[in-house]
Amino acid sequence: IMGVDIRHNKDRKVRRTEPASQDIYLRLLVKLYRFLARRTDAKFNRIILRRLFMSRINRPPLSLARLARQMNKTGRKDKIAVIVGTVTEDNRIYSIPKGLTVVALHVTEKARERILKNGGRILTFDQLALESPLGKNTVLVQGRRTAREANRKFGAAGKPNSHVKPMVRAKGRKFERARGRRASRGYKK
Repeated sequence: IMGVDIRHNKDRKVRRTEPASQDIYLRLLVKLYRFLARRTDAKFNRIILRRLFMSRINRPPLSLARLARQMNKTGRKDKIAVIVGTVTEDNRIYSIPKGLTVVALHVTEKARERILKNGGRILTFDQLALESPLGKNTVLVQGRRTAREANRKFGAAGKPNSHVKPMVRAKGRKFERARGRRASRGYKK
């Protein structure tokens, strides 16, 4: 009898099962949320665990302005904002919501100062696990992943209707300023 030859080239599952970082405090959080994800039915804990594994590109920073905008939406007044990443200061806005409760991996010094001055609280993820083990009364917030400078260069520059930033050595007169860019040199697109 001929057997079926099993191909093993598609076996590997490409997703993180642990963080790449060796940071002991991050790994302790992973232990905690692995336990919560396993022992509770809350989808919230599974999401937090997955985000703890993510690379820094996939954990973009969140400014206070964006956080304030998200938390000012209806029905989010007394909820806890949860960010698996960094919360940064944004001096373009003058007022942030009073009594904001924020849970984040890292809050920059100035952002921390502002939140606390406004009567807010800043918790760590282990404090959140005690306060809301099922993620009740929380709002998960993320920064914009496409905000990176590199994202502006993705795609084909020079193609009609594409707004891709070209990879140019310098922004001077001599660089990509000839045909198609100025009327005096042939045509201007």
